[in-house]
Amino acid sequence: MSSSNQRAELQAQIWKIANDVRGSIDGWDFKQYVLGTLFYRFISEHFTQYIEGGDDSVNYPSLSDSVISDDIKDDAIKVKGYFIYPSELFCNIAKSANSNESLNTDLAKIFTNIESSANGYNSEDDIKGLFADFDTTSNRLGGTVTEKNKRLSAVIKGIEKLNFGDFEDNQIDLFGDAYEYLISNYASNAGKSGGEFFTPQSVSNLIAKLAIFGQNSINKIYDPACGSGSLLLRAKKEFDSHIIEDGFWGQEINHTTYNLARMNMFLHNINYDKFQIALGDTLTEPKFRDDKPFDAIVSNPPYSVKWIGKDDPTLINDDRFAPAGVLPPKSKADFAFVLHSLDYLSAKGRAGIVCFPGIFYRGGTEQKIRKYLVDNNYIETIISLAPNLFFGTSIAVNILVLSKHKTDNKIQFIDASGEEFFKKATNNNILEDKHIQKIIDIFAKKEDIEYISKIVDSKTIEENDYNLSVSSYVEAKDTKELIDIVELNRELKETVKKIDRLRDDIDKIVNEIEL
Repeated sequence: MSSSNQRAELQAQIWKIANDVRGSIDGWDFKQYVLGTLFYRFISEHFTQYIEGGDDSVNYPSLSDSVISDDIKDDAIKVKGYFIYPSELFCNIAKSANSNESLNTDLAKIFTNIESSANGYNSEDDIKGLFADFDTTSNRLGGTVTEKNKRLSAVIKGIEKLNFGDFEDNQIDLFGDAYEYLISNYASNAGKSGGEFFTPQSVSNLIAKLAIFGQNSINKIYDPACGSGSLLLRAKKEFDSHIIEDGFWGQEINHTTYNLARMNMFLHNINYDKFQIALGDTLTEPKFRDDKPFDAIVSNPPYSVKWIGKDDPTLINDDRFAPAGVLPPKSKADFAFVLHSLDYLSAKGRAGIVCFPGIFYRGGTEQKIRKYLVDNNYIETIISLAPNLFFGTSIAVNILVLSKHKTDNKIQFIDASGEEFFKKATNNNILEDKHIQKIIDIFAKKEDIEYISKIVDSKTIEENDYNLSVSSYVEAKDTKELIDIVELNRELKETVKKIDRLRDDIDKIVNEIEL
């Protein structure tokens, strides 16, 4: 099945599930049940494949739980990170979902069992709480047990009908496509938060390509505000798995999206020992300090959020912020994420960060931080993208590319906001593969291109008060029609002559009528 057909089938099925439970579950809450069920089906099928090991004589779903020995369970948890008994598999629950009067409590027990199976093992932190947002007893599903079971069954039977064969053979990002589709359809409910939680796949693709550009292998990749993990997973698609040597790392402050990120790792067949996703505030509770540096960093941090800033006097001595000599303003934490990423970046690596345009021209402490970044030669490129690429916001964002291995003191500015760099769509504009490749080609060449890119030395930037706005260096193409004044005057004279002749003719006609 082609990617377009897979995507169309996925969206049609999700919309059918939505119609089956319409009016009972808020759209944004409904998203959690669809994604949670999709995840439950995936780990059930993936676990079945592992146990059967390609042996056609073994049918794990048909086995009795009682024949599973403790040794089998122990070995499976050490390898896969969790355990699912045959009776708890998605396929077996789906068979009787319509008639199971205790479906909601059965599911709650199964999810608890899957999570607790990892207790005491190395995977415990990676599995714990994965189903926390899949509340099968919530009144959002209905006021009675019967109503809850009816809606849970509708979601389960709907996900059961998805027919993509092996998940690993899919041509699309199944989880990401489902998430993006749900966000786009429930944007009014999601508001700005939806855009913060998910980076569109096309933008993720561009950022991943920038971060890993020119590197044949990287030790590990990191996202300090990882959301649902889409940026990390785009990098996986860019590299064969063995080239990202130590895996995928991320931190997320929102508990719901923290769970989605971990689910997403499993859905992309990244084993628990190849990813580290932590919960917490990256700026005040940074994780993985003992694990840095990272050869590739990708990030779409929340725009201009408030943080504690100078109200915490210890932060100015933090290794991440001390070199700049100032802290970003309390009302705008954008540069705090930038400085954090810079501190975690290796000497050979790159960081691709989505940034709010205002940080590149505002004054105050943000200007001082720009001075620090420019004077120490950490900025490689700043790219201005087209507007309306993200869910929940129409602003035209920038991508900041940081590097610690530059060989010159120049910064590249790219204006990729023109119509040749995106496709117009109904809800959001889209970066297609050809647009992404065009931006990457410009990034690689580091050449001046009229109206598109400019290479600027640090001295010029210093003279411009460290203004890093792309429009300050890349001249905008004048799309207004050129007017030939001489020709215009000639046409006006001819027009005046015609008007005078008409007036004479009218005067003659009036005189004849009067006579």
